Amino acid sequence: MHQRIVTAISRIRQDIGSHLSPVLIHQTCRSVGHVWRECVLTPSTIIHVFLLQVLHGNTALTNLRHLSRLDLTAQAFCEARKRLPLAVFRRLLQRIVPALRDGQEPPALWLGKHRTFGIDGSNFSMPDTPELQRAFGQPGNQRPGCGFPVAHFLAMFDSATGFLMDILAFPLRTADFSKVAEIHPGLRADDVVVGDRGFCSFVHVAQLVRRGIHGVFRLHQRIKLATSGECAPPDQRRGKTRKKVKRSLAKVLRQLGVRDHVFEWRRPSRRPDWMTEEEFLSLPLTMECRVLSYLVRRPGYRTKRIDLLTTLLDAEAYPLEELAKLYFRRWQVEVNLRHLKITMNMDVLHCKTVDGVLKELMIFAIVYNLVCVVMVEASGRQGVEVDRISFIDALRWLMAARPGASLIKLIINPSRPGRVEPRVKKRRPKQFDLMSEPRSVLRNRLLGQVLVA
Repeated sequence: MHQRIVTAISRIRQDIGSHLSPVLIHQTCRSVGHVWRECVLTPSTIIHVFLLQVLHGNTALTNLRHLSRLDLTAQAFCEARKRLPLAVFRRLLQRIVPALRDGQEPPALWLGKHRTFGIDGSNFSMPDTPELQRAFGQPGNQRPGCGFPVAHFLAMFDSATGFLMDILAFPLRTADFSKVAEIHPGLRADDVVVGDRGFCSFVHVAQLVRRGIHGVFRLHQRIKLATSGECAPPDQRRGKTRKKVKRSLAKVLRQLGVRDHVFEWRRPSRRPDWMTEEEFLSLPLTMECRVLSYLVRRPGYRTKRIDLLTTLLDAEAYPLEELAKLYFRRWQVEVNLRHLKITMNMDVLHCKTVDGVLKELMIFAIVYNLVCVVMVEASGRQGVEVDRISFIDALRWLMAARPGASLIKLIINPSRPGRVEPRVKKRRPKQFDLMSEPRSVLRNRLLGQVLVA
């Protein structure tokens, strides 16, 4: 019964289901040197029951014996899960991810030649234990001993299908651009990474260019675009007023359009604290980048002007309109994070050790990708884009799927481009209570009624 998830997925994508088979899970355990004895809770059983737990909203351990139809206790499963190395969970995710895009590349390439990935960061909470407090920390606005540990994580999604390609967790006070290089190994030359202004730094862009990877990022607010021939003042180059002035992009090399320029970006004079001196000096002194701007005139949109920085310098091959559409799709990353944290209840994890939290995170990533497999299959059968398929409906089908069950038609979310949603009206309007109003507010209300009369 506990293998029904793998059976249901195997009917959709045989290659994905095979990566979660008991044989491959046991091979993965042997590859990392894990030894176990044959009993009820074998490594494959632990993984499958763990998948069931997360699939059902990270349910309590006491509910697992009902879901798996196995005679096990919460303590026994917890102890067995502790004995399984974290490397097994990480290796399973790494084996599943390359198979996700198989058969998807021709229609999924941006402009017919690039794979695109969206990156972003978020937080999740966990139980209050001394070990987790030391490892991840807690928000600074909480007094010690009065808050829960909070971890920061980075996630990289496939823009075409929504697959979660990689996820990493760090202490709470960790800057995104200081750890983003750790998810670069999953990329290859000519891939395009799309992110917000938190990833727009010289160091990050230079690391991408070194590997032949392109980037499209929102221009950081501290980067100042200098006019043609203008350079940063000497005191700014020495860093004396670093916190008060904006960084400069040196001079304009050429103009590609009205709001489209190629700049020469100089390496900052100060090395980041998280980077070694050798790594920093290996970066190029200057780098060409393209900065373009466009206006957003849709009603209801807060941002009216967007400045992008990209390493795609060819204006004919990569026009401004296509880059604007690509960055607009970055918002789907926020939707994917909402599915992870809210729909799947990943905003609060349950394990009480660092190792357990990281294992739980890996299982969430695997289950999320299994749901995306169902969505991709449903989008092909129903003839709509992947993001139109209801994530929660695909999740519910996977929860209720039985061995031999066929994929049914899933709910399609309506497409309403440019629609401005009205403000939600309260079902019960607030009653005006004279006794509960402050004296100053009551005086203004009465004065306003007199003036109107």
